[in-house]
Amino acid sequence: MSSNFEILEHKGDLKIKVFGKTPQALFQNAMQAMFAVAGYKAFSDTEQNTVRQPLKVRSGDFSSLLVDFLSEVLYWSEVKKIVFEKAQFKKFSENEIEAVLQGRPLQKIGVCIKGVTYHDLSIQQNKNIEDKNKQWQAIILFDI
Repeated sequence: MSSNFEILEHKGDLKIKVFGKTPQALFQNAMQAMFAVAGYKAFSDTEQNTVRQPLKVRSGDFSSLLVDFLSEVLYWSEVKKIVFEKAQFKKFSENEIEAVLQGRPLQKIGVCIKGVTYHDLSIQQNKNIEDKNKQWQAIILFDI
């Protein structure tokens, strides 16, 4: 299992705790964890199969930005049948993201994610933690 996230126990839905060294790393790790825990698999890696998708998200606050970012990634994944693996952030602030997503064609889905929820959502910065890669953490619940 990745050290960037943990699967948390939840009856009927998917719940994860995600870690990151920076807010940008937290968002990228959350995107990767979302696909990993739901069993989204891409076809094997070939450079010509890499798909890029521009993404712009504006939200009222930082927590909403995470939900809206993941929701938008999920939307483009479903529309284009892509598993996104990387986000190159061109702009990243408390309430706005501009990025280019990179991914590969979807091969199969383990569990279909219906949506990213605000239920039990939390984002916090842990400044006094020894593992610098876990300075930021988020708890996210996905409706399946």
